[in-house]
Amino acid sequence: MTSLDLDSQVRVADIDRWLSSRFVDDLQARADLITLYAFEAELLAIPTRVTQPLLAEMRFTWWAEQLDGVFSNTPRKGHPILEALTELATRRALERAQFDALIEAHIGRVHNQPHDLDAFFVAPMQIAVQILAGKGHDAAVAEAGKLFGLMQTGRDAEAKALRAKANRALKALPAKAFPAVAHASLSRSAPEPVKRLQLFWNTVRGRI
Repeated sequence: MTSLDLDSQVRVADIDRWLSSRFVDDLQARADLITLYAFEAELLAIPTRVTQPLLAEMRFTWWAEQLDGVFSNTPRKGHPILEALTELATRRALERAQFDALIEAHIGRVHNQPHDLDAFFVAPMQIAVQILAGKGHDAAVAEAGKLFGLMQTGRDAEAKALRAKANRALKALPAKAFPAVAHASLSRSAPEPVKRLQLFWNTVRGRI
């Protein structure tokens, strides 16, 4: 599987974020986003491939164990996602904790625990922003990530109460980081304030 294969995988699994990645002109940065999204797609697919929670948990545990290699720059050879993720983690100085938390959240879901919004929605958006704009922007996207998660999980009333705060925080986001949050505006289920990210992009795109 090549970088083109990962791109195709994400296009099938997550069309909104694949479309968002097309906003990234830098090919390495775009490939890095695709690597992150391909990793997430693999995790999301596990419950669709096995019917027993214990079997799903075993597969998630395997991925958790592989992070040892990813974050020590010694990935499992021949596994394209792990190899690409290792290069990404090293090049962008990513921290392991958010990846561990994401896997733990998936394990929780197969055992019918509530969605961990921070792990499922906020942290991946923050990682994507770091890929495009470096560190220091977590606060600017935290509320937008939570808002998106609330909408995706059907918690509309809570999302409505958070909209204004999320929009205010996004004003501090660098323009080049926009593709990391653009999938929220492309999603059909996104609330109107998050759709306004598209207007934000149209306003700032010329400054990139």
